[in-house]
Amino acid sequence: MTARTLTRTDISTVGRWWWTVDKWFLAATMLLITVGIYLIFAAGPPAASRIGADTYHFVKRQMTFLPIACLVMLGISLLSPIGVRRFAVVGFAVMLALALLTLFVGAEVKGARRWISLGPLSLQPSEFVKPFFAVVSAWMFAEHKLREGFPGNVIAIGLLFCVIAVLLSQPDVGMTLVVSAVWSAQFFIAGLPIFWVILIIVGGLGAIVGAYFVFPHVASRVDRFLDPSTGDSYQVTQAMRAFQQGGLFGRGPGEGRVKEALPDAHTDFIFAVAGEEYGIFLCVGIVALFTFLVIRALSKAMREENLFVLLAVGGLAVQFGLQAMINMASSLRMMPTKGMTLPFISYGGSSLVALGVAMGMILALTRRRRDQEGLGA
Repeated sequence: MTARTLTRTDISTVGRWWWTVDKWFLAATMLLITVGIYLIFAAGPPAASRIGADTYHFVKRQMTFLPIACLVMLGISLLSPIGVRRFAVVGFAVMLALALLTLFVGAEVKGARRWISLGPLSLQPSEFVKPFFAVVSAWMFAEHKLREGFPGNVIAIGLLFCVIAVLLSQPDVGMTLVVSAVWSAQFFIAGLPIFWVILIIVGGLGAIVGAYFVFPHVASRVDRFLDPSTGDSYQVTQAMRAFQQGGLFGRGPGEGRVKEALPDAHTDFIFAVAGEEYGIFLCVGIVALFTFLVIRALSKAMREENLFVLLAVGGLAVQFGLQAMINMASSLRMMPTKGMTLPFISYGGSSLVALGVAMGMILALTRRRRDQEGLGA
């Protein structure tokens, strides 16, 4: 059987997808995933040995979810903008309900109830709430501007409070701040009056101060960041040691030693593993990849005439970049630690598949369109 060549005249679903999808964005995403595979092979075995599991326990689990995430991303990228919107609405409703359910039947890990056990696997619904909510909010803000009398802003505000209430009940303050920041950015792009801009800024600062006094774990992390001698800062100290030992070129693949003593080397502090084994050059390369993906998505969004696409892609890109920035800044002791994964690199099945959803929606919404098909109601 001869291989079929995709030509510009191919009107099949795959043919149209191939000639309209942003190949640079797709290639950069796949490169980031490849870097993640190398690093999970480096950080996974020591983490598995600490809990008495099979040497490649975390590697095998990550490699189980990785094809799923890629298939999800590619499948969603085939959708039209209206298909993305419908998918996001259904996904948001389901995942928000499951996130609420974790408060009653969720497994408690480190004092938080964020996971639902599914036999040998576990699901963190809040990871999926993030991208779905960004798209639903974009739709509401766009409809408010385009349809006179439609209370899109009011609905978006109401949904934000619902999401915040569920996330803080788990509790997950870091994700709450990320979701709120992305929502605020979308509201601003949609034409938020200056009064509301000032009000949101003041309210955000007040919320951060309030979180310090309400949630003990937040106060502990802030105190340890400001004064490491006030508490256990072992992981951050070890992460900084890893960067120092790695230097410019690193100690070499598999030669890192800090990962053997760093409990979360395969999750929150995998960036430190990259620094020790591959040096500053790989770390800069990872930062460059994240920067390229965010700028590429935002530049495509800024060319859009459709407000919904602009807000959705902008929100998803800011969310992706903000999550990466928080993880890397935490590893470098530039901000208080936060249990947030490094996109496509840290271990975590729910995070991996949710990122596949987000990137799939960006790819779908930024595909070249010759007409406005799929942009209507």
